[in-house]
Amino acid sequence: MRRTRVALRAALALGAVLLLAAPVGAGDFRAFVEELWPAAQSRKVSRATFDAAFRGVTPDPAVLARLRRQGEFGRPVWEYLTGAVSPGRIARGRAEAGRRAETLAAIEARYGVPGPVLLAFWGIESDFGASAGTVPVVRALATLAEARHRGELFRDELLAALEILEHHDVKPERMRGSWAGAMGQTQFLPSAYLRAAVDFDGDGRRDIWDSAPDALASIASFLQQAGWRRDLPWGVAVTLPADFDLSRYRGPFPDFARRGVRALDGAALPEQGEASLFLPGGAGGPAFLTTANFEAIRAYNTSDAYALAVGHFSDRIAGGPALAAPWPAGPRLDQAGLTALQRGLSARSLYEGPFDGRAGPKLREAVRRYQIAEGLPADGYATPALLERLRQRR
Repeated sequence: MRRTRVALRAALALGAVLLLAAPVGAGDFRAFVEELWPAAQSRKVSRATFDAAFRGVTPDPAVLARLRRQGEFGRPVWEYLTGAVSPGRIARGRAEAGRRAETLAAIEARYGVPGPVLLAFWGIESDFGASAGTVPVVRALATLAEARHRGELFRDELLAALEILEHHDVKPERMRGSWAGAMGQTQFLPSAYLRAAVDFDGDGRRDIWDSAPDALASIASFLQQAGWRRDLPWGVAVTLPADFDLSRYRGPFPDFARRGVRALDGAALPEQGEASLFLPGGAGGPAFLTTANFEAIRAYNTSDAYALAVGHFSDRIAGGPALAAPWPAGPRLDQAGLTALQRGLSARSLYEGPFDGRAGPKLREAVRRYQIAEGLPADGYATPALLERLRQRR
């Protein structure tokens, strides 16, 4: 079953740029709203809740205008990482770790997700609850749903928001979030709220807007449902020996240790579990051994940059070191270049995925297979030189 994405960015991750239509008239919008009633009624939403939710609601042109912006997909990994894991945010994360140690320990005992990981999500999504969003969720989702952005996705999210209002977990005026309906301190979309939000403070409400314990536990609940394993880290920042064979990029942690891979902080690598080498800036840049928990993070937001930021931020909150290896300084492929690379690798039966111009796991795997076939260092990093080589060897 397709997983509904939690945050706005993930909800838009696989979509194309919206082709904005002519301005929607008030009559057209009200007709669209009324067409929703049978579907809302089938979800046991009362007419009173339905009418109260849409009272005075009009399309929001600012929502449509912002669809073209998506930070972690539009910038290099290292630029996103620098902004997301800033010194000030690290300091605040460590302060919250001390302040909420008892709560975090109780959440970890129940869900298996370490406190620093939860704080990393919380800090990146809402600056530890300080910036949870001010846009009315119903208006934002109705605007996107009426515009048919991403097909039926936002219509379904709008109906899920009505279910939340029917359950009285939040009042309509308090149901606020981002410009595309990601709500509260967790930035959950409504469907994720219905699936994963929990009442951890015991007040009878799943309050991701005003309760930090509920927000943190709800993040943990989501990750548990996404397959988080309590016996594994999200990954480990590592250093590689000079003669490391990049073509052998998957295997057990002990195998990587025997091959000379060392944790950046000097600690021993885990004694069990499978890992995959991730070189987000290519050979010579920062290196990570990621686990199945990295994929659980990506269920929250499909961006590699986001998942890496959460993982590295959690390490820094826990006292881990900053990354030391340099990021690449040369030219990089833009979205059009990445799309061309996807098409070229697909023509060689190496890439199976959408031609969306995003450097995700499928493209990284295809690049590695091409590099191995060509006798190149298999770092999985897409570069202009690699695209040019592919074009010349058709």
